[in-house]
Amino acid sequence: MRIERPVAVAACLLAGAALVAVLAYGVAHQHASRSIDRAVAAGDRPTAPGLHLPRLGVSGEAAIADWRGKVVVVNFWASWCEPCRDETPLLERWHRRLAADNGLVLGINTLDVDADALRFERAFHLTYPMLRDRDGAGARRFGVAGYPETVVLDRRGRIAAVARGPVDDGFMREKLRPLLREPA
Repeated sequence: MRIERPVAVAACLLAGAALVAVLAYGVAHQHASRSIDRAVAAGDRPTAPGLHLPRLGVSGEAAIADWRGKVVVVNFWASWCEPCRDETPLLERWHRRLAADNGLVLGINTLDVDADALRFERAFHLTYPMLRDRDGAGARRFGVAGYPETVVLDRRGRIAAVARGPVDDGFMREKLRPLLREPA
């Protein structure tokens, strides 16, 4: 019986340490989203983190800065995400509308299998540019914790709006129209 008690104590200590580690990890990874969200809520426009990622389905790489001068709707998504499937047709419609006003939707596929992401892109007949964030490191720089999440950049590459979850027409109208009227 004496041997069982030290084992039980050690197991409890180990479980407690694991819980503390998980909580610390969660707090550390939410810091980016909280600081971005707080800044935007206060009316500030923080500069978007720089991202340089491979293109999805084609050779080459691109950076978010490549679209500076345009209003960019950056959508973080994955093929396995049901809400992503639901909002994708809306994003394609808005991408076509934005083209006339020097804007675009930029999809960033995250934590996904290439073949699944390409099948998703074809199934929805997507025409907007797509980048590939295999390990989610780029998404974490924007504080992305779930999918889908959308960040709207003004023409100067600053974060003007954030949606932590699916977007709808109301969000797009409210957040994009003022930005489209701003000078480059």
